[in-house]
Amino acid sequence: MRAAGSLILTVSVRTLFQTILAFSLYLLFAGHNTAGGGFAGGLVAGAALVLRLVEGGPRSLRDAVPAPPGALLGTGIAVAGLTGAAGWLGGGYLESGKLALELPLLGTVKAASSLGFDVGVYLVVVGLVATILRTLGEEDLDEGRHGGGEAAP
Repeated sequence: MRAAGSLILTVSVRTLFQTILAFSLYLLFAGHNTAGGGFAGGLVAGAALVLRLVEGGPRSLRDAVPAPPGALLGTGIAVAGLTGAAGWLGGGYLESGKLALELPLLGTVKAASSLGFDVGVYLVVVGLVATILRTLGEEDLDEGRHGGGEAAP
């Protein structure tokens, strides 16, 4: 799964990885006003993780996502669920709310409760993609340990 010794691939992926993650965060935060959101942003971040796996193998993927994927999945589900449940304070489940904060360097920052839900969805998608990719990477490591395509005893 790794292109051995490809300096061009390594440098390109390491440079693109940061840019792709920044774009995925843009999609996440712009999603409640324009196209994007947690799902689209999570898929773009997942594509960046695929690049890391192809470039450097399972170890590079673990460097990119040091947290256990199951923790990302659980946190995402909890954030999305709690954001929806917060609507019960003022009405029904998933009822939208708005928040405006005055931050020293940024000025007034407005956020809707849908942003919290989108963050949860983003974490679920990234956690799921990381789980799948780690599983695929572990299969590659198992094949290397057992000598190619042979079955493990």
